[in-house]
Amino acid sequence: MTLLKNLWLFFQNQFLGMRWLNLLIGEGLAALGLDPSGRVGGSLQFFLYDMVKILLLLSVLIYLISYIQSYFPPERTKRILGNFHGLRANTLAALLGTVTPFCSCSSIPLFIGFSSAGLPLGVTFSFLVSSPLVDLGSLIVLMSVFGARIAVAYVVVGLIVAVVAGTIIEKMGMERYVEGYVKGAGSVEAALPELTRADRRAYAWQQVRGTVRKVFWYVVGGVAIGAVIHNWIPTTLIQAVLGKSNPFSVLLATALGIPMYADIFGTIPIAEALFAKGVGLGTVLSFMMAVTALSLPSMIMLSKVIKPRLLFFFVGIVSVGILLVGYLFNGFQFLLTR
Repeated sequence: MTLLKNLWLFFQNQFLGMRWLNLLIGEGLAALGLDPSGRVGGSLQFFLYDMVKILLLLSVLIYLISYIQSYFPPERTKRILGNFHGLRANTLAALLGTVTPFCSCSSIPLFIGFSSAGLPLGVTFSFLVSSPLVDLGSLIVLMSVFGARIAVAYVVVGLIVAVVAGTIIEKMGMERYVEGYVKGAGSVEAALPELTRADRRAYAWQQVRGTVRKVFWYVVGGVAIGAVIHNWIPTTLIQAVLGKSNPFSVLLATALGIPMYADIFGTIPIAEALFAKGVGLGTVLSFMMAVTALSLPSMIMLSKVIKPRLLFFFVGIVSVGILLVGYLFNGFQFLLTR
C-alpha cells in the first residue's frame, strides 16, 4: 500500500505537477542572476513554470480527448441523449459535457443544436453548465495543482450542479422561453462518415492547434494575474478580503468571477495563487465556477438564444449552487487538504 501511495505521489508531483520543471526554471533564473525567492524572480518562475506546464498538459489532453470525441459527433450525441429521459438523461448530458468544448461560448452552438433536435430543455441545460465547468482536461490540470482529492471533488460537485440545474429547469416547464428560431432550426439527419485512425489523428491535432490558439491568451492572462497575486499582493490583504474570517468571501469571489471571461485553464493559475495565500478552498472553487459557467460574455451570447425570464432563472439556479458549494467546501476543507 505504501509503495502504491509513493508511486502515485511521484506521478502526481513529477508527471502531472512537473516539479522537476519548476526546479529547472528556478536554477536557470538563478544562473541569470535572478533570485527565485524574490519578487521579480519568483514572479518569473511562477509565470514560466505554470505557462509551460499548463500548455504541455493541455496539448496532450486535448489530443486524447479529441480523439475520443471523434467517435461522438453532435448527431450521434443527439441520438444517444434521445434514448434517455429524466434524471438519467440529465446525468448523461452532464457527463457528455466533460468531453466537449472548453469554454461556455463554444458550448452555446451545441446547445442550440441539441434544442433544435427536440431534446428536453433540462437535458440541454445540464450539458450547457457541465461543458465549460468540468472536463477531463481540467481534472488532470487541477490534480497537478491541488492534488487528486480536490480535483475529483471539484469535478463531482460541478456535475452535481449541472444535473440539479437542468433538472429544476425541466421541472419548471420553461420551454416557451427558448427563442422561436432555435426550435424551428430543425435537425438535418445525415449519414455519419466512418473515420479512419489517420482521420481521427488529424482531427485530434487540428483540435489541439485550434484550442491552444483559442485559449492561449487566457492562459497567459491567468498565469500573469496569478504571478502578481503570488508575489506582489500581501497575504494579509487577500485574507482580509477573501479569507475565511470574512463571511462574504464566497459571495465576493463569485461576483468577482462573473465579469471575467476565461476558460477553466485560465482560471486555475489564479485559483492556485489565491489558495497559496490562504484563501478558503470553497471560495477558490466558487471563483472558478463563476468565471467558467456564468461569465458575462457567455451570458450575453445566451441571451440571444433564450428569453430574459429563463436566462435570469438559469443564472439564479447556478449562482445558488455555486454559493452552496463554496460555503460547504470552506466548512469541510480539512477533509480534502489533510
